[in-house]
Amino acid sequence: MDIADFKNVVWKEGNQYVAQSLNVDISSFGSSKEEALKNLREALELYFEDASDDVVFIVEEPEIVSV
Repeated sequence: MDIADFKNVVWKEGNQYVAQSLNVDISSFGSSKEEALKNLREALELYFEDASDDVVFIVEEPEIVSV
């Protein structure tokens, strides 16, 4: 699976944006959405240098819901 196909979420916490992958338990942050996503991509690339592809969860249609 190509990390370009991963599903990610981004939200603002204080002055920072947090980007989190739904496919693996990896997140990053930045001062803008774009920076947070760029940093997430870098974190994912570093993670997969040592991890196997079997740690990836397939996420097809994520939905935000309130509980």
